[in-house]
Amino acid sequence: MIPSENISLDESCEKSEYVDGMNMVERAVKRAFDIAASFCGLVLLSPAFLYVYFRLKRQGDGPVIYRQERIGLGGRPFDILKFRTMTMNSEPDGVPQLAEKSDDRLTPVGKFLREHHLDEMPQLWNVLVGDMSFVGYRPERKYFIDKIMQENPDYEQLYQIRPGVTSMATIYNGYTDTMEKMLIRLQMDLEYLQKRSLWLDLKIILTTARLIGYGKKI
Repeated sequence: MIPSENISLDESCEKSEYVDGMNMVERAVKRAFDIAASFCGLVLLSPAFLYVYFRLKRQGDGPVIYRQERIGLGGRPFDILKFRTMTMNSEPDGVPQLAEKSDDRLTPVGKFLREHHLDEMPQLWNVLVGDMSFVGYRPERKYFIDKIMQENPDYEQLYQIRPGVTSMATIYNGYTDTMEKMLIRLQMDLEYLQKRSLWLDLKIILTTARLIGYGKKI
């Protein structure tokens, strides 16, 4: 459930048993880091952006950038950006489907991008404009949020913070392709919410970079 427009986010957080582990100063430092690092990333990775763009254009079967509505800070929707990895009309019946590790909807180029996490690069823009942070919880579609909240309504407590490009659950829970894994991920995200700090964020970023560097599929 998305918080009512008549109830402020601060009021919602005060009623929550899950309290943000960061204070105001830490949140400001975190946001400043997100802005600086995402801007630098967009500039430094521009050759990689061009490489992926031309690979997808040569594939010639649809737009390069894929937009999908997710729910983020304050329960507000935003469009998450990715390089498109799946075939067009990958959900022909209109019912959202969870992506799988070896998804037969992946294009040849898309499979390469997914395996090397290059499809996530456009999310640097989401971080820069404030839709996301480098570290948080992975944002989900409302369709799946509704299903999760039927099992555990605490999901809405995550709306206190920005979703992230990476997370504790991304590292330790692996690919989330079942409801059981979604509920485990939720518990890990709620734990992160309560314990998060600048030091924990740094550890998550470094661990994510190390795993990707070693070729681990997370």
